[in-house]
Amino acid sequence: MIFLLTNINLAGEWKLQLDGRKEGLSLPFIDSMDLPGTTSHARKGPKNVSALVESLTDEYLFEGYAWFSREIDIPMELVEKNCFLYLERTRMTRVWINDVQIGSSHSLNAPHLYDLTGHLSCGSQTLTICVNNTDYPTKGGHMTSPDTQTNWNGITGRMELQFFSESYLSGIQIYPNISARSIEVIADMMGEVKGKLFVSASSLNSANKHDVAEQVYDMLDSKVSITYDMGPAAMLWSEAEPNLYQLKVVLQGESGEVLDRQEITFGLREFKAEGDKFTINEEKTFLRGKHDGLIFPLTGFAPTDLEDWISVLSIAKSYGINHYRFHTCCPPEAAFTAADMLGIYMEPELPFWGTITEASDEGHNPAEQEYLIQEGYAILKAFGNHPSFVMMSLGNELWGSRSTIDAILKAYKSFDNRRLYTQGSNNHQFIPEILEHDDFFCGVRFSKERLIRGSYAMCDAPLGNVQTLVPNTLWDYDEMISPANLEVSNIESNEAGDTIQIQYGTEAKDVKVDDIKEEWIPEIPVISHEIGQYATFPNFDEIQKYTGSLKAKNFEIFRERLEEKGMGHLAAKFFECSGQLAVACYKEELEAAFRSKKLAGFQLLDLQDFSGQGTALVGMLDAFMDSKGLIEPDEWRTFCNDAVLMARFSSYNCVAEEQFHAHVELSWFRNDPPEQLDLKWELAYESEVWSDGSVTVTVPSKSNYLDLCDLNISLPRVNKMCKVNLNLSIVGTDVRKTYPLWIYPKQVDVDFSDIHHFDSLTSQALSLLEAGENVLLMPKPEHLSNAIEGYYCTDFWCYPMFRSISESMNRPVPVGTMGLVIAKDHPVFANFPSDEFSTYPWWNIVSNAKSIIMDGVSKDWSPIVQSIDNFERNHKLGLLFECRVGKGKLLISAIDAEKVCEVPEGRQFLSSIITYMKSNDFNPQYVCDPAELLQLIR
Repeated sequence: MIFLLTNINLAGEWKLQLDGRKEGLSLPFIDSMDLPGTTSHARKGPKNVSALVESLTDEYLFEGYAWFSREIDIPMELVEKNCFLYLERTRMTRVWINDVQIGSSHSLNAPHLYDLTGHLSCGSQTLTICVNNTDYPTKGGHMTSPDTQTNWNGITGRMELQFFSESYLSGIQIYPNISARSIEVIADMMGEVKGKLFVSASSLNSANKHDVAEQVYDMLDSKVSITYDMGPAAMLWSEAEPNLYQLKVVLQGESGEVLDRQEITFGLREFKAEGDKFTINEEKTFLRGKHDGLIFPLTGFAPTDLEDWISVLSIAKSYGINHYRFHTCCPPEAAFTAADMLGIYMEPELPFWGTITEASDEGHNPAEQEYLIQEGYAILKAFGNHPSFVMMSLGNELWGSRSTIDAILKAYKSFDNRRLYTQGSNNHQFIPEILEHDDFFCGVRFSKERLIRGSYAMCDAPLGNVQTLVPNTLWDYDEMISPANLEVSNIESNEAGDTIQIQYGTEAKDVKVDDIKEEWIPEIPVISHEIGQYATFPNFDEIQKYTGSLKAKNFEIFRERLEEKGMGHLAAKFFECSGQLAVACYKEELEAAFRSKKLAGFQLLDLQDFSGQGTALVGMLDAFMDSKGLIEPDEWRTFCNDAVLMARFSSYNCVAEEQFHAHVELSWFRNDPPEQLDLKWELAYESEVWSDGSVTVTVPSKSNYLDLCDLNISLPRVNKMCKVNLNLSIVGTDVRKTYPLWIYPKQVDVDFSDIHHFDSLTSQALSLLEAGENVLLMPKPEHLSNAIEGYYCTDFWCYPMFRSISESMNRPVPVGTMGLVIAKDHPVFANFPSDEFSTYPWWNIVSNAKSIIMDGVSKDWSPIVQSIDNFERNHKLGLLFECRVGKGKLLISAIDAEKVCEVPEGRQFLSSIITYMKSNDFNPQYVCDPAELLQLIR
């Protein structure tokens, strides 16, 4: 907004006094710092000697009262004007002019506005602000969390004195009507006036310029409500075409004098829930969302500059993201403005992660509840004109009174109907229910077994399809969303007044269970909540990037732990290989969402790393929104975009001369689909195309899911294992997809008869080794104690957090591994060619094996195939390794050979092992004595 009179910018040097004990201001001031800013970023206060493991460390953490003061000079002509102190973003504040306290404000999400009218005199006077970042009315979610933007103290963004005439417009809100191509402008008239309001608008960022004619309205009431006709040429705002307008409002008195002039940016749009989908301006859209906790490691607080948010949101959009869900937080104005410009659908959330209670409930906190409700209104008033602000949530994973939650929803919808509302994100976890005033549902399941995402923590088991199913591309969530046959859920407890134990934040909690006994089918759009959470190993090169107020001491501790275990030299391999597995898991997860015709969208957790809650490195981007180098944006968009091409088939592992069957389909949420599409496909081995073809498909009008064709490809005869690519593309577009497939020779023999093969380390095996024989040791996985269970998928979120939660809930702890590091050039793989990281030929092998714990053995004894352990435990884990014992040579792998032999990739692997052991290439270098070996194989 641009105000008629003037603003006095308060940015600059302020006197400072830190008051950690909250004893009160003691003059004189002894320090100073520049505002806007935070005490931490300004390096004020004692240096923090702690080194946090579970999150980044705020190097100059200060909690308490921070007193700021400066002299302001008020010109005579402004003394009698209406004046407000505007603080864009801060904590809890109190304000004084000279020695007179003006008031206090506690909003964490919206600007603090103080009416200074009548308190100012001509000349210099003292403005004092006390900022308190303790004892909040509520915990504050990610607005104050050390896991995200930290519990900073200070003031960020615009700081100014705003001066108005004796009459002006306050709280202008713009309500678009796309069918009439008009807007309703609502405001409060402050002061007395009988005059006219002049309203005009011009397009702001569109290729086609559109100036709307000025219209004049008589002002006769303190409540302003006018309809401004934009005309048939008015352009709409959406993800695809984020057309913005600037509205100019000029208030004139009866004598023609200008009393107020304001400019507001807005967009004409209508975001609705229709059936199981969202629509933007009557066109269906699919939400490709990410979670955001306002993580900015260089500052420890969210930026308020437009350029910063354009940069952040542009990066996300380059990865196909069109939606942001802000976890228990609300971003500053600049974030909404950037989203307006780029076409991003925004969903702020109340800063709450807890239980909504009724007055009669034990522990009811009416002050906290009322504070949260008022925060919601403050968010709606402050940011409601932004077209990008399309949704709002009451908090994260709430429990408690459904009737109270619904009453809050009802009140918000009555107050502002420009956006859609939900009771919260993943409320009542195992026993969710859609409330009367929910516009959409966001969760991870409809009951214990009806899952709508691909991965879960062990404490929230059952696990998801990406974690448990043999890799395929058949899975979708339609049957989970709308099952053909409903059965009552087998939740542990489901009686009114009973309690169940749940994962709550970073701990366990007992909560009451409402009397929900029937399964249900949603009739509103469903968003899959916090999908993904596939962990990667830390990249220790990232440590040097933390040059601001936050330090990655957790990374330093993780690096020291790894080095103490003698594996520091493997850190880069662990990072790269775990990262490539995470990419594949995300691809599986996202494609399952795009295949689901009854799903309305998803919210990733996350495209970027999460700095806290144990340190959850789950992103393709690091915490700075910089690429980790794991996948390029254009490749990511092949499975996360407004058009996604997919093939459904049962297995990535195939046998030569068989028929490969795949059903090809397309998820299409782009504007104006063509009348026909040309699909091209090919099966390629390296640079050679083995078979190819094309199909022309007629596109029905308004179609979002297209069944393109069925492929039936005769696989060639091969005499060796081959990795091929199934390439799909829509001619003339950027829409493409590549699937790796592995083809195995038709007849692969696994014959252990002519090698010495043992399933336990017997005296006979040791004797053979002493005599110089070659021995294959394949201990039965179920008989090993010094070993970690085989688990193909990478760890969920991060091991230390969910290990602790599982232990507190007396549930199984996570396996905690993060994929494989494979010495792919080792001769044992002559007949089983592999990448350096986990790929689908390894799924059955790993799932039917254990990795032996090799802690304490020499650094020189490197497994051929090593499972990557998490950064808390750092076991050296051998899935396949070899050594010399006496005069003999030994190859060890704790694999259930009988089960592995049931699949072609397993037979190929075992055959390659046997061939290797019979060759001259079998030549282990590390020498192990029998006592050391017996200590390992327990």
